Amino acid sequence: MALSWKARRRWALVILLVGLPLYIVVAISLVNLFERPPFLVELAIYVGLGILWALPFRAVFRGVGREEPEAERRARERTTAGKRPE
Repeated sequence: MALSWKARRRWALVILLVGLPLYIVVAISLVNLFERPPFLVELAIYVGLGILWALPFRAVFRGVGREEPEAERRARERTTAGKRPE
C-alpha cells in the first residue's frame, strides 16, 4: 500500500525527530563497546552507519520536500486557464 504525500511527510518528521536521535545513541554506544579505533576507521564507521540508516526510509523521504502534488497541479491549471487561445 502506497502512502499518501501527507502521510509520508508526517512519517518523515517522526523518523527525523525520534528515530534518528535514537539511532545515533545506539550507533555511538555500539562503537564505544570496543576499544576506540583509529580516527579514520571511526569516521568510516560513522559515515557508513549514517548512510545505512537512511536506506530503508528512501521511499518515505522521496518527494517530501516538494510542494504537494495536488497543489502543484491546481496551480498549473490556474495559470493555463487564464491564457487566451490564439
